[in-house]
Amino acid sequence: MQANHEQIQLIWGGAEIAKVIGRSSRSTFHMLENGDIPAKKVCGRWVAERGKLIAFFLEDAE
Repeated sequence: MQANHEQIQLIWGGAEIAKVIGRSSRSTFHMLENGDIPAKKVCGRWVAERGKLIAFFLEDAE
């Protein structure tokens, strides 16, 4: 039996998240600390799932 799961693509670190969303690191860290971006801290490092991050910003654009 084979399960069809989408591959989860994690983005590790605030600087990498900033690159994906096209914002400065400073602005991104501010949004992360305020909970404005769908991400969480794991072992002291920010991590976000690429698909959820992109969907979050596309949803706001409509």
